[in-house]
Amino acid sequence: MTIVIAGERSGVGKTTITLSLLAYLCQNSNHVQSFKVGPDYIDPMFHTAVTKRPCRNLDPILTSEAYVKSCYLKHSQNAEYAVVEGVMGLFDGIRLEEEITTNNSSLPFYASTAHIATILEIPVVLVVDCSRLSGSVAAIVHGYSSLEPRIKLVGVILNKVASARHLELLEDALVAGAMPILGVFYRQDEISLPDRHLGLIPSEEIKGLPQIFDRLADMAARGFVWDKLLPLLRVGGESLKRLQQSSPSLQLPPIASLRIAVARDRAFNFYYPDNFDILQDLGAELVFWSPIDDRHLPENIQGLYFGGGFPEVFAAELSANESILQEIRRLISLGMPTYAECGGLMYLSKKIIDFEDKSHQMVGVLPTAAMMGKKLTLGYRRATAVRDNYLVDRATITRGHEFHRSSLQIPPDRPIWQLSAYSRQFQPTPEGWQTNRVHASYLHLHFGGNPSIVKKFCEACHFFADKLVFIQSI
Repeated sequence: MTIVIAGERSGVGKTTITLSLLAYLCQNSNHVQSFKVGPDYIDPMFHTAVTKRPCRNLDPILTSEAYVKSCYLKHSQNAEYAVVEGVMGLFDGIRLEEEITTNNSSLPFYASTAHIATILEIPVVLVVDCSRLSGSVAAIVHGYSSLEPRIKLVGVILNKVASARHLELLEDALVAGAMPILGVFYRQDEISLPDRHLGLIPSEEIKGLPQIFDRLADMAARGFVWDKLLPLLRVGGESLKRLQQSSPSLQLPPIASLRIAVARDRAFNFYYPDNFDILQDLGAELVFWSPIDDRHLPENIQGLYFGGGFPEVFAAELSANESILQEIRRLISLGMPTYAECGGLMYLSKKIIDFEDKSHQMVGVLPTAAMMGKKLTLGYRRATAVRDNYLVDRATITRGHEFHRSSLQIPPDRPIWQLSAYSRQFQPTPEGWQTNRVHASYLHLHFGGNPSIVKKFCEACHFFADKLVFIQSI
């Protein structure tokens, strides 16, 4: 069946609860698949570190409802257990006026945890922060279980319970609604994970992570009511059969054999695993390398891919690796197709000016600098291409996500996109750099929602490979 772990709002402990659940399951099974609702990169890193399987994002804004179904089906059907972690509060979503969807809801519901639960037809377990309530928990749970008839709320997890007496009051309040309590976690059980300016610090930077997971698994062993919860987590049931019947295949035919160098290390780690899968489906061999630690680029490559991450945190190390900076400049000058998002854009600029106002030289193929600041730019964007380039045709519309605290010293003179947002407060903004065969933008894209862009990128890499052979022959 599998379940969605939802919160009654942000900050109730969904991620810690989900990680503890995954940690316990993985002590007894090697076939645990996790999913994360929304565009987040960092929470899925922790899921992946626990399960040793890539966590998959379920986001119908960045992709589509059909893609969400197909992704869930593909990656859950060979698992023994599956868990979906929600985003924000259960019903927190947006309204897409231009969309015809399967929602039939009057709520601003699109891309919410509830929306995903209805698409996949799987039940919800609600995490409630009990630190400042007792009897009122019954009203909260009743509201969440009755607001949307298509949501099947099968139980609650009581988090931040103060004492045995506090738990008695909560249990008494929930008796009348007959809502099963599937877990109880006390305040002293809370395990905090370190964070910084964009949220949690990525899992690979945290020392002692296996010990943290052991503590989470022990917390789960004591906190969950396993005889009730475990049957809900097993993959299968009628909803999965219906998905198998209704989900289309979204694979793309391969173009050619390619080698694409993907920057992946402590500075660059914001990638959707599906993006890698789609590139590989198109015939690309992905060669991972580190702009911090490696002194040379991988050999025999036809394209460069720079994801987002934290180049501002590692700016000194990136700047010191002059041999890599020179090799990137040379290949881009030859016309190597280069795709860069957010942190990748910052890396390709002239310099990064960090939070302490220190300047660090970067690749320098974009005539601008990235300056760190306090303002967080965050949200979904509707992007309209303002001119033809090698990846998009003029007037092409796509959807992406912004998540950064930097801004550019000089805006692009010939931008790729005109961005608008699902908010009246957001002013339409020109964005994105195109120079030579570099496509660099703050916009994070999911290739599952942008098959034409990734297909054109691979075609450009294939064309460059032929061009490089010709250059080397003369």
